[in-house]
Amino acid sequence: MSQIELVIQSCRKDLGGFEVGRVLPHASRRMVGPFVFLDHMGPVDFEPGFAKSVDVRPHPHVGLSTLTYLFEGQITHRDSLGAHQAIRPGEVNWMTAGSGITHSERFEHLRAHGGRLHGVQAWVALPLADEDCDPAFDHYPESDLPTYEGGGLWARLVAGKAFGAQAPVAVKSPLFYVHWRLQAGAQGQLPAEYPERAAFIVSGAVEVGGEAYGPGQMLVFNPGEPVLFTALADAGVMLLGGESVGPRLIEWNFIASTKERLDAAKDRWRRQAFKLPVGDDQKFTPLPGIA
Repeated sequence: MSQIELVIQSCRKDLGGFEVGRVLPHASRRMVGPFVFLDHMGPVDFEPGFAKSVDVRPHPHVGLSTLTYLFEGQITHRDSLGAHQAIRPGEVNWMTAGSGITHSERFEHLRAHGGRLHGVQAWVALPLADEDCDPAFDHYPESDLPTYEGGGLWARLVAGKAFGAQAPVAVKSPLFYVHWRLQAGAQGQLPAEYPERAAFIVSGAVEVGGEAYGPGQMLVFNPGEPVLFTALADAGVMLLGGESVGPRLIEWNFIASTKERLDAAKDRWRRQAFKLPVGDDQKFTPLPGIA
């Protein structure tokens, strides 16, 4: 029996100035553990002075935590709690929406200086008991995150618990999120610790089970057995998964366990009842498809 349940090819989408590869949700797999959304941003090179329309304007979330992780570049986060935080490569911005939060993601540093943007953004569904928790924002410098290096493999535990280590990120359910860099010929093994596991190939190429996989592909694994990776070239891989929190509905930027919760969040946004990010553009963005 193959260790791989499914191979997902990311779908490139233009966000109005740069492209992302949409990985989750996918028609064949909506979630992996609590991970309900994964976008691969770039890589894209910006010249100084590019249009502000490229920025991600203020928008709302409920029922989830967001995690932006960069390989290159810088993004400025502002939210309705008053947080104003740059995120740089290797750092973690962990924003828990809970009952509701708004934020913006702006490329002010890149606009001023130019440079490359490359990273991944994940949404993690909150367990039922925490869907309506108080919103919160936490920032973790790269020095706070456990790392390992040996045998041509470098690893950082971005969030959760794995490989005998635990990251300080304030997760709400059992999960793991790991960044691997492998030199050509190096090997790494993903243990069978969690029931739902996947690997997203960011760059390079790896071999799993005698087959080669490359950038933009997510491998979703069957439970119960360790998975051995061999790098066919220098490679970057994101490992993710955990325990299921149950199915979720997703519409625009809202995640909910029931249609009633989803509709309530949409109605609240239509009525402009969400507080907008502090110190940011206060212009309201209509719910898509609603006049």
